[in-house]
Amino acid sequence: MKKLQFLLAVAMMISFAGCKKSSDSNTPPYTCATCVHTPDAKAANDASSKGVYKGVVIGSSGTIMFDIANNGTGITAIMIIDGVTVNLTATVTWQPGAAYLTDFIGTLGGQPVVIHFTVGASGQSPTVTSANIPGHPNATLNIIKETSSGLVECFEGSYHSTKPEDGTINLILSRTLGTWLGFARPNGATTSGTAGTGTIVSNNLIDPSQNNQVIGTLSGDNLNGSFLDSNGKTITITCHRSL
Repeated sequence: MKKLQFLLAVAMMISFAGCKKSSDSNTPPYTCATCVHTPDAKAANDASSKGVYKGVVIGSSGTIMFDIANNGTGITAIMIIDGVTVNLTATVTWQPGAAYLTDFIGTLGGQPVVIHFTVGASGQSPTVTSANIPGHPNATLNIIKETSSGLVECFEGSYHSTKPEDGTINLILSRTLGTWLGFARPNGATTSGTAGTGTIVSNNLIDPSQNNQVIGTLSGDNLNGSFLDSNGKTITITCHRSL
């Protein structure tokens, strides 16, 4: 009888394990429910400082989108950092035919947020020159201009290196234009650096600085990859689209 009970218990464990494996394999891939699939930017603003600017935050991690009178006269920004949404408004009125410089202000945890934004008259060289974000004293923000023909997507994620080293890696890319750029920061560090820039071919992100290796492959709203750096260390990245 004891032997029979033991065999029944083992059979139940195997059955449970098999069901769990089947369930895991059927889990649908991550999708970004709030992300758009066509550009927010209007064609009339493609060669203007007006329009939409999207980018990533590192320190900790997040995204930001600036709306410079894209649909009219309103000038706002939305930053999501560590899952917390911060609504920002500009302090300077937009003027046609001129470069645009302004502070965007808001609050986070009851404390003031100030982000200084600049862009050329034709929408060139958009830059966040400084940022005061409570709880994130060393945050860096990188942005690019979206056009009516070039949807900009932002991915957040992590990397692991056999150095060994772990950290944050966030990317801005356009599948339409076939370009990408990334930014990374090791865990515990206070500064960020460029993690590469290159082209997108058949959903593969290619980095010329890494001997034209494929550093990651896009699959819907997911980006995963593994490659060797210049020191022969393996770097593995896992990212998801969040804007």
